[in-house]
This record gives sequence, structure tokens and C-alpha cells, in this order.
Amino acid sequence: MTTDAPKFITILVAAGRGLRAGGGTPKQWRPLAGKRVADWTIQAFDPLGQIVTVLHPDDLAIPLPDHIHRVPGGATRGLSVKAGLTKAWELGATHVLIHDIARPCVSQDVIYGVRRALLDGAEAAAPGIPVTDALWQVTDGQITGTQDRSGLYRAQTPQGFAIGPIAAAHDGHPDDHAADDVEVARGSGLHVTLTPGDERNIKITHPADFARAEQILTENQEAAMDIRLGNGYDVHAFEDGDHVVLCGVKVPHTQALKGHSDADVGMHAITDAIYGALAEGDIGRHFPPSDPQWKGAASDIFLAHAVKLAAEKGFTVSNVDCTIVCEHPKVGPHAEAMRVALAGIMGIDRARISVKATTSERLGFTGRSEGIAAIATAALLSE
Repeated sequence: MTTDAPKFITILVAAGRGLRAGGGTPKQWRPLAGKRVADWTIQAFDPLGQIVTVLHPDDLAIPLPDHIHRVPGGATRGLSVKAGLTKAWELGATHVLIHDIARPCVSQDVIYGVRRALLDGAEAAAPGIPVTDALWQVTDGQITGTQDRSGLYRAQTPQGFAIGPIAAAHDGHPDDHAADDVEVARGSGLHVTLTPGDERNIKITHPADFARAEQILTENQEAAMDIRLGNGYDVHAFEDGDHVVLCGVKVPHTQALKGHSDADVGMHAITDAIYGALAEGDIGRHFPPSDPQWKGAASDIFLAHAVKLAAEKGFTVSNVDCTIVCEHPKVGPHAEAMRVALAGIMGIDRARISVKATTSERLGFTGRSEGIAAIATAALLSE
């Protein structure tokens, strides 16, 4: 006996005007750390599946990624959530995560904490932060008492639910008085499981919140930076000729290097290092030697392809180190020209490119001057 897998859909509530945050524009559309507030929030939930944004009718034409669903919101938050639930139901959701779009700093730990609770059988779950500060009662500007903070938590989103129970709860609840969806759920008798919140999961409400959110997002980006390392190795034998091509530079010699392409052993090693960092195999995978179109091809075609593939995957080449192993020809006099040539192909500063040479102390095939080997390392950084 099998059952259908759970299907989570995120509902981003974005129909409010949010003008208390200043700027004259609803806060969800204001810039933040190079994107809009809404873009950061969408990015956080994209890995989970489909997203429904509930928008103010005036905002339905605002650009969003093509895969994001849009529905018009209502006059109250409750009506907006109902609109989102209706769309999520149409899309086949079994569970929904309802989130304030003005919480762009939400972490994956917070999101998946709610999701795990629902998968473990909770009918509702929501993140919270325990209250640690003293709570005062104030009348006419005077402190008149202290409130016991035992068992008090600050509510956060996303708040997650099995879609049937929360839809029924909203249908039976006044739509203009609930503080959040947890209150609606509890009002209908649902049990809500507490999951870990995060102090950084702030809701942008006032102008100063933008600076705090930008700091959090910048720190998160730095912490999440993806660094990839790859290495490459190549070797080509000598044959009759009057020059070799090394790292894009024609070097006079009494022999040439044998290969299907121009046999640029240095550039091949660098190219394979980049492919390796991307887990994309080697040159032979992308440019098979069995294909006659690559006969005698300049190796800069291969290197440019590797760099382009890295960019498509969101990476830049940070630095490259290539060591050429041979007895002859002498590489040193040409090393600077090689760095310049490689920099032009890869589009990076030559200060990030190292080309050096060594011998094998007359040992092995390179020591016997039967060919040239090259070893390269490439570091890639996520953009």
C-alpha cells in the first residue's frame, strides 16, 4: 500500500502596504542588499517547491519570476491568506507554509524545522523565540507592574499547517481580528507545535530595520559562499616540429607536441581543473577526440568553454596555478606572456594566475625529454 508524498506550497503574504517602514513604497518592493525585500524571501523558499504570492491588486503586474504564482489579496490579512489557501489547494498542496514576505532573513534551519514537525505528524507548527527581557505594564507613561515572562515566546513565521485543517479554521474565524495564523488554528482547536526560531528572522517594520536586515543578509551570504577546488593533469609526447604551444603562447623548440588539438598541455590541465571543480568531467567529455571538428583546434576554445560553464553555474574563477614539467624548452622567459594570454581567455586579472616550471631531475618520460606534463589547480568562488 502506498500513499502520495506530501506536497508543500509556500504562501507569501504580500498584500499589505507596509508604509510604516518609510520610503513611500510598500516595504516588500523596496531595495535591500542589491535585491528587493520580496526577492530575498522568494529565494529562501524556492528550494521547497511552488510559491504562491498574495498581492495587493495594484501590485499584480510587478515583475516576479515566471514560476511564482500570483493571486490578489483581500481587504484584511485573513482574507488574503484565504486567497492563498484556495490557490494552494488548486495546486494540490497537502501542507502549506504561510510566511510574511517582509521577513527576508529567514534561514533554512527555521524553514525546515517547521517542515520536519509537520512531516513528523504535527497538524500545525510555528517557530518562536523565548522572551528573555523583563516585561513591564505601563499606564500613562508610568511603569505600573511587571508581567511574568515564563512560557512566553515571540512569534515568527513561516507557520506551517496541513492544508485541510487550516483552511477550515480560516473559514470559521473572523478575518479581521487574528494576530496570525496560529491564533486562527488554535481558535479551531488545532494543536500547534513550537519549533526553533531565530533572532535574525526579523520582520521589517520600521526604517531602521532595513539596515539590520542588510547586515544579516550580507553576513549570511559570506557564510554561505561556495568555494570549489579542482585539479587537472595532462601530458603530451613530442613529435617532429619546430615549436610547442604552452598556455596559449607559441614557444620555439626543436620538436612539437603531439595531440588531437594543438596539444597545449598547460591549458588542458587548467581547463580540466576548472571542469573538476564543477564536477563536470574533463575535456574529453565536452570535446571528444573522436570528433574531427576538434582536430588541430586551439585550446583556448576549451578553456573559454570551461570558464563560461562556471559562470552559468554561478561561479567565477578566483585563481589558477599551473606547473609545467619538462627539461626543455625553458618556460621561464615566456611565463609572463602565458599569464597574459590566460588572463585574456579567462577574463581575470593576471595577478590571479601563476605559471611556473620544474624538471623531473631527468627521471621518467619528461626527464628523458619524451614529452611535457602539466599540473594545474583552480579555485572557483560562488558569485
